[in-house]
Amino acid sequence: MSDTIFELPLEPAGVPRGRAMIERADWAARAFASYDAASVQRIVDAAAAAGAARAQEFAEWAVRETGFGVASHKVVKNLACSTGIAAAYRAADFVDPVVDAAARIVSVPRPAGVVLALTPSTNPVATVYFKILLALLTRNAIVISPHPYAKAVCAEAARTMAEAAIAAGAPDGCIQVVDEPSIPLVNALMTDPRTDVIVATGGSLMVRAAYRSGNPAIGVGPGNVPVLVDASADLAAAAKRIVESKAFDNSVLCTNESVLIVEDAAADRLLDHMRRAGAHLLSDADRDKVRDLVFPDGQVDTRWIGKDAGAIARAAGVRVPASTSVLLAPFDLVVPEEPLAHEKLFPVLGIVRVASAGRGIDAAKAVLRITGEGHSAAIHSTDARTIMEFSAAVRVLRVSVNVGNSLGSSGLSTNLALSMTIGTGFFGRSAVGENLEPKHLVNWTRIAYNSDASVPMADFAGIAPWSAPQGVVPAYPRASNDPGAGSGGGAAATARPDLVEATWPGGELREEIRRLIIDELNAIVRG
Repeated sequence: MSDTIFELPLEPAGVPRGRAMIERADWAARAFASYDAASVQRIVDAAAAAGAARAQEFAEWAVRETGFGVASHKVVKNLACSTGIAAAYRAADFVDPVVDAAARIVSVPRPAGVVLALTPSTNPVATVYFKILLALLTRNAIVISPHPYAKAVCAEAARTMAEAAIAAGAPDGCIQVVDEPSIPLVNALMTDPRTDVIVATGGSLMVRAAYRSGNPAIGVGPGNVPVLVDASADLAAAAKRIVESKAFDNSVLCTNESVLIVEDAAADRLLDHMRRAGAHLLSDADRDKVRDLVFPDGQVDTRWIGKDAGAIARAAGVRVPASTSVLLAPFDLVVPEEPLAHEKLFPVLGIVRVASAGRGIDAAKAVLRITGEGHSAAIHSTDARTIMEFSAAVRVLRVSVNVGNSLGSSGLSTNLALSMTIGTGFFGRSAVGENLEPKHLVNWTRIAYNSDASVPMADFAGIAPWSAPQGVVPAYPRASNDPGAGSGGGAAATARPDLVEATWPGGELREEIRRLIIDELNAIVRG
């Protein structure tokens, strides 16, 4: 048989299926956009509860699959990004119009549509949960493309939330996941004109690819968090917080402290407290062994990402106490040639001593010039002037004060928005300068009245363009050879009072089925 029998060029495996996923998401997004606030909240609560119920299981699975991090710490993130997100936004409303009578403007929320979410291997399940719930809160459909290192656990996590959301009344197809991610498939998803926005969390190359896709994108740059401790700080508290933060999930959060900058007057006392908290100060010789292990030839060895301090020390031939959770690596100059001045997604913390807080601010600026601009910084101090000078000098968009930065800048232990996607703004060449939250996936149509107060403005109180879903939503049709499909190639429609009435797609549906058939037959041809 000829490869051109169907008069269409062969495409890389999975790409037609990816396009079918976007078509299905587009259908679901149009249906979901008509849901009212109460229906949305019911769906969000159901998905969050389903995710939380498997938080422990998925945490352990993620560690097995990726080799990164600490399962008990991943449970914390999984719960925070499931029922924690649902609770955090329970009082928020991204569905109903907002009337500003004084400005004579009515703002009507409009979902983005189809969200393509690229998720990392370091925080896999928490990021999947987080992005799915942000999409549900804002009535968007979402397609998850997980990192290949974490594809199995991410696929199951996404399906868990999808099943719960659909059972609660969400349109079939509003949550989908790529089982076998590949470069051609991800590129096809990113460049598809039906993708309304890409939310990219991961490596710089992937984020840059999202911005080059031709579709709107929200991406974040890398972290490289400097933390300054001045002589006014509560040193015992600062030491405990920094060690716990750096050890959290073996430092896989991009918000973890990377370089500790400490004022000379406080350095010895701080290091004593850090030793008591579980850190081990490396000698110069041992520091070099560890540096050579995790940064061979000056480049990070990704095999050590998310590994614990003891494992790193043993591999480097360094003896440390069994209780060690963080390795402290002193160095002198914050320069690009010093690997320890770069981001470290493992529990190795660089240390620089400075003569004064002012010199410490200069050192923090130097750290961020190497990498991490726009992301995060931290300071432990009780001096308001120093805190302000530090915050105004460093090129970041969030500064955590007297708190571990891993959970501080991500909003788990501060009142910043709880987020697994840290916007780096103009400093970090990102479209968003805040922690990503639901508002970033909504546009607003503004109904603007004449500013002349003598021109009457209608009373919009209690008026909403959306209504409670009623009637029948047909499940999105599937190919006849797709597991779980009903007779005739489609799953049976379910009549339930909590489902929105919708119509079957016409030409778009036929084209989607045609692509599925061609994908299947072309696979036979190639075989």
